[in-house]
Amino acid sequence: QVQLVESGGGLVQPGGSLRLSCAASGSIGSIYTMGWYRQAPGKQRELVASIDNYRNTNYADFVKGRFTISRDDAKNTAYLQMNSLKPEDTAVYYCNADIWPTGWARRDYWGQGTQVTVSS
Repeated sequence: QVQLVESGGGLVQPGGSLRLSCAASGSIGSIYTMGWYRQAPGKQRELVASIDNYRNTNYADFVKGRFTISRDDAKNTAYLQMNSLKPEDTAVYYCNADIWPTGWARRDYWGQGTQVTVSS
């Protein structure tokens, strides 16, 4: 029905930047809140940032002022611009979206994750 595909992860030095993308495809009726989560080894998955369909945004305290979430509804895509990256930002980043697929029940979808490694 619906798939979320993340891209843009990789290895970056401390202080560097990366831009993650999350593209939704399939029989999409409406997309509501889109968000980015992350999970570091041995830790629980945590919310990084989210944006609803009115462009209201929410950020975890640990990324405020460094990360920016945005979306392009024409492309069914969400972005996460990550600046001033720190080693503690190293994690697998997952995209999440609240989607109402055409002909199916509205529910949460998850992407497969993209690795972000911040290291010198």
